[in-house]
Amino acid sequence: MGDLGRMLMFAGGAMLVVGALLSFGGKIPWLGRLPGDIVIEREHVRFYFPIVTSILISIVLSLLAAFFRR
Repeated sequence: MGDLGRMLMFAGGAMLVVGALLSFGGKIPWLGRLPGDIVIEREHVRFYFPIVTSILISIVLSLLAAFFRR
């Protein structure tokens, strides 16, 4: 039963972080506009792939998960 409680707390914390990023992400000017993010603009099409931003967020979340596992 303790493992289920921890999993629910982690899921709730993750949803809180994702909700905060969605709410305040537009106010962080560098988020999504890092060098290395791929932007292709054509006449009627715009393709945007934030690869570097995704890698940076993945590293930060991995470090946080490693910190809380201890």
